[in-house]
Amino acid sequence: MSTYIDSMSDATKLAAAAGSADPGVGLRAVLALRRLLETLETLQVGNARRAGWSWQEIADALEVSRQAVHKKHAGRWPGPDRREK
Repeated sequence: MSTYIDSMSDATKLAAAAGSADPGVGLRAVLALRRLLETLETLQVGNARRAGWSWQEIADALEVSRQAVHKKHAGRWPGPDRREK
């Protein structure tokens, strides 16, 4: 639980830094947030696939096309690909 709280605190600090008037601070924070977002998306897409979600269900949740989410994440997990028609 402590790690989660520490991570939330770090994320809050990054979000605040992204609004900095100093472009160097702000842009570094934006980059860190972008990397965090990509990591979280990969984690949650993996959770969804393991839970049996279709690519369409994941795409709907992320508000992107099925093709976009499939192209980005399909090669990350072994096993058969359950593509929908």
